[in-house]
Amino acid sequence: MPLDDGDALREAFLREPRRYTSHQVADMAGVPVYRARRLWRALGFPNVADDAVEFTDSDVEALRTMLRMVGSGAYDEEHMLLIARSIGRATTRLAESQAEVGVESLDQAGVPLEERSRAWRRRAELVVPDLARLLVYAWQRQLAAAAGRIAGQDMSAVRLSVGFADLVAFTRLSRQITLGQLARLVDRFEGRSADIVTSSGGRVVKTLGDSVLFVADQAHVAADIAMRLVETHARGKDMPELRVGLAAGPVMWRMGDVFGTTVNLASRLTALSLPGTILADPQLAEELEGDRAFRLRAVDRLSVRGLGELVPFTVTRAGTA
Repeated sequence: MPLDDGDALREAFLREPRRYTSHQVADMAGVPVYRARRLWRALGFPNVADDAVEFTDSDVEALRTMLRMVGSGAYDEEHMLLIARSIGRATTRLAESQAEVGVESLDQAGVPLEERSRAWRRRAELVVPDLARLLVYAWQRQLAAAAGRIAGQDMSAVRLSVGFADLVAFTRLSRQITLGQLARLVDRFEGRSADIVTSSGGRVVKTLGDSVLFVADQAHVAADIAMRLVETHARGKDMPELRVGLAAGPVMWRMGDVFGTTVNLASRLTALSLPGTILADPQLAEELEGDRAFRLRAVDRLSVRGLGELVPFTVTRAGTA
């Protein structure tokens, strides 16, 4: 039976035919179907009907790989599920963003809707092998960096400086501009912010459209990132003002995200900051004391929701008014 456009497009990106049901995949891997589905869902994929022919040879090999890692003792079942979920979350966002870029490129090229499926299939043949190589390359480099950084650390309570930067009045602005303008603004904000954080020696934990959460090993680095974020975005055309909250203290890493009171405090301080202002908690301010690059000024005691009262400090570059 010939494939329809949707099936042909999916197989163009999968680069192999779908030929198995979920029960056949589980049988070939030698596990009950419920266990296969549990791992499948952890990777971010929904269950499919028992008689749906949706799976490829690569799906069989992926399931066997996960089971082999559990069987070898590299991971127990629960940690394998955590690994699978982290891969699923990361690749889902990656795939969505790449698909969006693909649509934009076809729009710009003037490809009519009735020709999109054929154009997408040609695109799959052109870019999928190279994107796969880039994905593995970037992942290995990031894994090497992360392993070298955290080896020997107690990951339940790492001490870091945390920054949370937020665009002021973003919700109101988003109602006043077109979706295309909003997309370009978000792309500009996320791209510039990531460049500033990484080039300054920090690490982006996540971006949320109008905000970015980052961490650094030293207070000086976090403060410098915050200053550069405020200064750079202030020069951007039609870019709302930025405000930043900084806090230092113990942080718990979990599946690429950070948690704990220090993270919550940085977020709360951002909400209390004035536009164009950086507000730091007393602990980070103490670590910056004596640092000639920055000027600290205590502000009035503030009540921080869920965390009590404290006296934060504004952070500016030394020599500025």
